[in-house]
Amino acid sequence: MIYGLYLSAAGVMSNSYRQDVIANNLANSETIGFKRDLAVFRERPTALRERGQGGDYSDPILENLGGGILASRSLLDNHQGDLEHTGNPLDVAIVGNGYFSVTNGRQQTLTRDGRFMLNRNGELILSNDRGQRVLDPKGKPIHLDPNAPVAITSDGQITQNGNAVGAIGLFDVANPALLKKQGGTMLAYPDGTPLQAATGSLAIESQEKSNVDPTTELAELMTTQRNLEANANMIKYQDSMLAQLVSSVGKIT
Repeated sequence: MIYGLYLSAAGVMSNSYRQDVIANNLANSETIGFKRDLAVFRERPTALRERGQGGDYSDPILENLGGGILASRSLLDNHQGDLEHTGNPLDVAIVGNGYFSVTNGRQQTLTRDGRFMLNRNGELILSNDRGQRVLDPKGKPIHLDPNAPVAITSDGQITQNGNAVGAIGLFDVANPALLKKQGGTMLAYPDGTPLQAATGSLAIESQEKSNVDPTTELAELMTTQRNLEANANMIKYQDSMLAQLVSSVGKIT
C-alpha cells in the first residue's frame, strides 16, 4: 500500500510539472519567435534496478510494477512557426535552421525574434525591453546610419543608399539540446560552445510567430489535468485503506 502511495505521488508531481510547461506555452502563444517546450517523462527504476543487486526487501510483484514516472528536462520544439508579413523593412524572420546572435555587453544569446530597430547610436538592436545589440557573422555589433533607409536581403546583407554597409549573422549549434531558455525568446549556450553558420535564410519584412498551437496545448492540458486528478484520487483511496487497516483490521474485540 505504501509503495502505491509513492507511485501515485510521483504521478502527481510529474503531471503538475507538465501542466506548468503547457501553461507557459499557452501564455506565449502570441510571442514572436517563441518555441514551445515539451515536457518529457521517463520511467523511474526500482531500487533493485538502480543498485543492480538484490536485497532483503525486494518483492518480485513490486519489481514488475516498476518505480513510476519522473519528469526529465523539457525539450525545445524547434519546428518553424508561421510567417506574418509586416511591411517593416527592419523585420526579418528566419526560414529553416538558425538563430540571430545578440549581446547585452556581457553575454551573448541566441533568438529567433527578428524585430529590429536602430538606437540613437545607429546600432541595430532588438526592439524588445532589453534592446540587445544584433551581431554580424563575425560576432561584432552592426553600426548603421540612423538617417538613411535600410534594406535587408534574404542572405542577411544590409544596404543603405545602394551601398553594402553590413550583414546580419545567422548562427546555429551542433547540438540543439545544449540550448537553455533565458526568458522570453532568449536561448543561452554553455561557454566554449562553438557557433557555426546556419543553413537557413531570411524572410524580409516578416515575423516568425510562435510555434504553439493553442488547440493542441489545451487538449494536452485537459489530459494532464485528468491524469493529475486520477493520481490524487488514488492517494486519497490508498490513505483511506490504510486508515481502515490501522483502525479496524486486527482489532481485538
